[in-house]
Formats: sequence, C-alpha cells, structure tokens
Amino acid sequence: MAGQQFQYDDSGNTFFYFLTSFVGLIVIPATYYFWPRDQNAEQLRLKSLRRVHGRCLWYRLRLMKSQQSIIPTLKKAGLLFGWLVFILLAYKVSKLDREYQEYNPYEVLNLDPDASLSEIKKRYHVLSLKYHPDRRGDEATFMRIAKAYAALTNEQSRSNWINYGNPDGPGATSFGIALPAWIVDQKNSMLVLLVYGLAFMVILPVVVGTWWYRSIRYSGDQILINTTQLFMHFMYKTPNMNMKRLTMVLTAAFEFDPRSNKEATIRPTDNIVVPQLIRELGNINVKKKEPPFCYPYSLKARVLVLAHLARMDVSEELEEDQRFVTRKSPALLQEMINVGCQLTMMANSRGGFHAPRLVTIENCMKLTQMIVQGLQESKSPLLQLPHFEEEHLRFCISKKYKVRTLQDLVSLRDSDRRSMLRFLGEEKYDEVMAVLGSLPHINMDTKLQVLDDEDSNNITAGSIVTVTVTLTRKRMVEVFENEQESSPCPGEEAGNAEEAQGDANKAKTKVWQNKNKGAKKTAKSKKKKLTKKKATPAPTKAKQANGNVAGNVTAPKEEEDDASDRGSESDDGEANKDSGSDREEDSDKQSDKQSDTEADEMAGDDEEEWEALQQSIQRRERALLETKSKVTHPVYSLYFPEEKQEWWWLYIADRRDQTLVSMPYHVCTLKDTEEVELKFPAPSKTGNYQYSVILRSDSYMGLDLIKPLKLYMHEKCAYIINNLLEQFEHARGDSER
Repeated sequence: MAGQQFQYDDSGNTFFYFLTSFVGLIVIPATYYFWPRDQNAEQLRLKSLRRVHGRCLWYRLRLMKSQQSIIPTLKKAGLLFGWLVFILLAYKVSKLDREYQEYNPYEVLNLDPDASLSEIKKRYHVLSLKYHPDRRGDEATFMRIAKAYAALTNEQSRSNWINYGNPDGPGATSFGIALPAWIVDQKNSMLVLLVYGLAFMVILPVVVGTWWYRSIRYSGDQILINTTQLFMHFMYKTPNMNMKRLTMVLTAAFEFDPRSNKEATIRPTDNIVVPQLIRELGNINVKKKEPPFCYPYSLKARVLVLAHLARMDVSEELEEDQRFVTRKSPALLQEMINVGCQLTMMANSRGGFHAPRLVTIENCMKLTQMIVQGLQESKSPLLQLPHFEEEHLRFCISKKYKVRTLQDLVSLRDSDRRSMLRFLGEEKYDEVMAVLGSLPHINMDTKLQVLDDEDSNNITAGSIVTVTVTLTRKRMVEVFENEQESSPCPGEEAGNAEEAQGDANKAKTKVWQNKNKGAKKTAKSKKKKLTKKKATPAPTKAKQANGNVAGNVTAPKEEEDDASDRGSESDDGEANKDSGSDREEDSDKQSDKQSDTEADEMAGDDEEEWEALQQSIQRRERALLETKSKVTHPVYSLYFPEEKQEWWWLYIADRRDQTLVSMPYHVCTLKDTEEVELKFPAPSKTGNYQYSVILRSDSYMGLDLIKPLKLYMHEKCAYIINNLLEQFEHARGDSER
C-alpha cells in the first residue's frame, strides 16, 4: 500500500521556485498601488490652476512639496530593487535542471534498449566485479546496478517497471517541502527556533496589537472616539451654542492633545508666544476654568484658530501648528454635525431631552466656511477675493453701487464694475474677475411627493414625504456671459432710442393684447374645468335619490334647450321637438366623450406615475452600485493650507421652531448635476406647514441658498374615505352609462 513521504529540498531548487513566487506576489501589487503617479500630469494640473489659485496657500505649499519631496524617488528605487530581485530569481529558476527523471534501467547499465538477455547478463557481470562492496566498490552504485538488472531479468520486477515506472512497484507519494534541508538540521535547531519565536511570538503580536489599539481609538471617519464623546457631551449639555462656545468645543478635541495625537506638539516657546497672541486678540475666555477648555493644548488651539480667522501673522514656530489645527478643523466640525443629527434623531424617537437647536448645527456649518476662508463671521464675503482689503470695501458699499455680496458684484455691469474697482490695476482686476468667474452658481429645483402611494401629490399624516432636490452647478462666468448677451450695448441703445420711442404705443398695445389673450385662455380653461365637473351625472342622481343633494345635473342642458326653443323663429313645433331631441343626443355623446377623455387622462396619469416610480427605483439602484468620485472642484481659499474640494450640505428645516426636519445630507459629488432625495415623516396634525430647503457650502461664505417649502396636510381617514367614494361613484357612473 502506498504511503506518504515528506522530503526537504536538499538541492535548493524547489526553494527558488517558492522564493520567486513569493517575491512576485509582493512586487506586482506593490507596483500598482505605490508607484508614484505621473508627476508631469500633476504639474500640468497645477499649471492649469495657476491663473485662479496661484495666490492660495495650499497651491504654494503643493508646489514647494513637489519640488522638495524625495519620497517618490525612494518609492521608485525600492520598487525597482524588488523587480531586480524578481528578475534574478526568475533567471535562476529558468537555469535549474529538472530533478525528476524517469527511471530507465538501460541507462543505469549503459546499454541500448535493444540489448539481448546475454548482453544484459554480461554487462551486469562486468559492473558487479567493479562496484561490488566486497571488492571495495561503491555500495550505492552496486545497489542501483542490481536493481536495474532485476528490472530487466525478473518478470515481476519488469512488470512493475513497465506499469509503475519502478521495479519495486507503486512507491510512496513524495511531497517536497520548499525549504532547504539545513533548516531542520540539528546543528541549526536553536537558531531556527529563535527566529521562529521572534517572528511569531514577538513581532506578529506587536504589529497586530498596535494596529488593533490604533483602530479602536478612531471612528470610521478617522476621528478619535474620545473626541466624539466630548462633542456629544457638550452638545447635550448646551443645545443652543453660539459661535464663541462652538469654537471652544472644537478646539478642545483630543486631536490637538499631544498625549492622544503624536502630530500635535507643545513647544517650550508656547509659554511666550501664545500669551502675546492672547493680548492681541483680546477677550477669548482665558479665565474660564471649565475642563478641558482650560488645558494648555485647548487654549493654544483656540488662539491659533482665532488668529487664523482674524488673518493675523504668527511666528514661524506657530505657523506649522496653525496649519495643522486648521487642516483638522473641517473634519472635526463634520463630526460635530453628525453628533448633532444623532442627538436629534434620539430626541425625536425617545424624547426625554432637548435636541440641539438648528442654530447650533448651522453655526457648525458657518464655522467651517469661516475656517476654510480665514474670515470672521461679521466680515464681508467680498474679502474672499484676492487683493480685497478692509479699506477697499467703502468703494463697494457706497450709495452708487451698494455691493455687499458676491452676487451683487456679479450683477453689476462690466463698466460699473470696472469703475468701482478702479483701485485695482489691470492685472489685479483680471485676476479678481477670473476668481469670481470660477466661483459656483447653484440652481436648486425641488419636487415634493409621497412615493409608493396612489396619489403622490396629496400628503397625509404619518406618510413618508420625499423631496427630490436637483442641484445644477454652473460657474459665475456663465452668469457674466448671459448678462452681457441680454444687456444691449450703449451704442445700440443710442442708435435705437428714436425707434423705441416711436414704437411705444405699439408695445403698449401688444402688452395689452397679450393680457387679454391670457385672460381669455384662463377663462376658457375655467370653462373647461366647469364642464368637466358637470359631466358626471350618475353620482349626483344617486345623491338626489338619497335626499342629500337637490337639483339635477341635466337642468342646465334643459334650460339651454328651452332658451334655444324660445329664441327660434320657426313656427313648426315638430321641427323644434326633433331639433331638441337631436341636441339631447349630441349632449349625451359629448358627455360620453368627456367621460372617455377623463378615463384616458386618468390612465395616462397612472402610466406616467408608474414610469416615474420605475425611473426612481432605477436611479436608486444605480446610486447604490456606482461609486462617484469626491473630487469635484478645488476651492479658492487664500489661507487654507490644504487643497479642499467643493462640498455642500443639503437639509430641510423648520426655521420657526428652529428644528431639523430632515438630517443634513453631505453632497460630495456635485460636479455638474446631482439629484438628492430628502425624506422625512409628515406631521401628525392637519394644516399648512412652512419649511425651508437649505443648501449650504462648506467652503464659501455668502453662497448659501434657501428655498421655501409649503406642505398641506390632509387627514388620513377623511382622505381615504373621499378616495373610496370617488372610485365608487366613478364605477357606478360607468355602469349606468
């Protein structure tokens, strides 16, 4: 019965196969993931952004980093060395001889395959005299010779050789271990044991433990768990936070504590430089003894954030720390918004405590804008533009121009804008216009409906309301072009002045005629609606039979017939009766046609609703399957130390009650067009509700959008009963016709 044998690699050939495969499995994926991307492409991208973002801090730091960094060179050198080792090992493997050779007794005896039995015996006799151990020959060689002789002369051995390739019959299955034999040699046992113990009992547990200890300290957004708990504590304690309190909570994050984050540093010179900044900033609640606001790391981070918002110059020692604090702040504020949303949902579901007020969450969003732009809340949004200083604002807010926002600056004519910005040179003016033209201009369209319902336009208590918001991003430069195309030139205005005055009366009559046409259209539409309402005779007859409603639907038609009979000049009564009966038939046909058109319209509406539902389901499936890049548009920020992408917050709020209606959705993929669905439960009471759909930027100040949203809540029971009655009346009317 065949057994199993495990053999170590004495020659080392199998070990080279193993080593080549192992190095290939490391080098090939590492090259794909770690090979530095094309530096020329990055340089070209930075060159294309230079005209707009050339003065930004992040742009200048990126250029310096790309010029001074040697990390890409080291990566290339390490990967090239790995490929060199892989190629050498592959070459070594290709030159190795095959260990396995088919057993051939003729080759052992050095005979031709056609040799006769006498020749075999003669050859065996000669070799046995030479290699026999009694004649001081090689015992191993003699054993091979004897085995080959038996394979050619013994019938059983020859049969085994032919069938199994071995004169001894089926042998044991051999498994080669791709490790050299010296590893299991007794002389090297202590060294091998030491290496195994060091690798699997020291290095591996330390690496896994370090990774695990680090991973449990951070959330999914790479925020310290202790920081999240700190934010939750203070937002629960203070639901209504002003901007000063919010800044204190932000800078108390454990990311700025050197004991929790090695990137944060406390320098010996902080005891000298930080108090100087405190004196320049003024009152920043230094004497507040509430922990952790009184800790040195929190005080330093708060001073650096406030100095950044005031655009104050700091020493070179603190400049690096200030960049670290400002770079971490947007992610921390986003975590604070998430914590506020969690507390709001807990308050809505459980109750028992107050949720954070809407002003607290909106202050988090505003503080993010302020940190990215390096501006205080009270400052003008125009200071986001290059070359704008405080003393220049008096030209903008004068009575002649009244420019206070970026939208006001865009709406000016080019001549007025150039006149107002006369304090800028030609190059500076072109740079300001390039930056202003690159800023986003968002159009927001909303659609209110109740999905998965028969009537998606009527909202009842307890239903899930879906607001589909379509965001379209354009650049401000497109607004410039549209205004220039729509506004006539001064020469054209002067040349066409007389024609405009001469055609003033015509223009007035055209406007007057258009108004009459519109009035006629509205009157016709109202008449059509009335006729549609009157064209349902069956339900009214049923109500009249029950005694609830008096009158008859066909009464107006009879009055028309009577009026036509009275107004006719013919003396033939039979002809009048015939004409009356014809009119009644025509009216019946018209009512039937109207009912048919109404049924067709209802069927068409059902088909449209079904198609819209299918399209929304397909959009959801595509959104789940495809992953969009979060690289949208680089933000123009003069004082932010890192390249930031243009993202937005979208949510629905009740500004009267200062509460969130839907949780803020972080729109991170808006390049050109984005469709977002906001869902919230409808109020439990009937009546009118006034909400607001709010879009806030996380990067720019003064570009937020607020759109009103009106809801009318129907009572659910009454709404269901009315729908059932309408369906019953339609069905009964169809059966009677």
